[in-house]
Amino acid sequence: MTTAPTPVSPTQPVAARAIDLHKTYGSGDSEVRALDGVTIELAQGQFTAIMGPSGSGKSTLMHCLAALDTPTAGEVVVGDTALSRLRDKALTTLRREQVGFVFQAFNLIPTLTARENILLPLSLAGRKPDPAWFDTVIDAVGLRDRLKHRPAEMSGGQQQRVACARALVSKPSIVFADEPTGNLDSTSGAEVLSFLRRSVDEFGQTIVMVTHDAVAASYCDRVVFLADGRVVDEINKPDREQILEHMTALQAAAAAARGRA
Repeated sequence: MTTAPTPVSPTQPVAARAIDLHKTYGSGDSEVRALDGVTIELAQGQFTAIMGPSGSGKSTLMHCLAALDTPTAGEVVVGDTALSRLRDKALTTLRREQVGFVFQAFNLIPTLTARENILLPLSLAGRKPDPAWFDTVIDAVGLRDRLKHRPAEMSGGQQQRVACARALVSKPSIVFADEPTGNLDSTSGAEVLSFLRRSVDEFGQTIVMVTHDAVAASYCDRVVFLADGRVVDEINKPDREQILEHMTALQAAAAAARGRA
């Protein structure tokens, strides 16, 4: 089942890439290799899921790609920018202007309205929103009648749609979503995933999502599987049954490896 990751077509622009990425924690007997030589390209205008058993390195990979963590070795390139060449201030600017984030826990400011939460990244950057794009995003997530509400006055699904709108309003080059439906019921989760899918299809957004959920991953164009810090497989145009089959095989292999240890 192990395969090399498929390179992006030469005619298809790359939004981000990892090149021989390594990440270790600790040293000696306590050393943990979270990433062990990951090379992957993420195409513009594509919805990619990153999956794998617990401890496979999927969240670490996303954090390195999103400039939230620094790899031990290797390189991350966002657009045409190699992150290793950037100092802290430039990294902060890149995260603010080129990268969007959607987290499992929503990460909204409880004292701000939905509108204020959505516009917060732009406010911090001293930028004014594009009114037409703001309206497009608000209508796409169906929040027009909720803009004056604070998080406590909204359901979990509505809060996550606010978080999605916040990630998109600055027109980032790439959006990273970390288990975005993990705290939602199936109906709310489907609403959020449908919006993410629509943002790729209609707005040309690039989205990378870490998930353990085969249903969530089935919304994606591509699923990349990690195990033991390495890319071991991928599926293009996946369906739920294919994803479950691959995840079951990976989990069985992980369990067998633990049994031999």
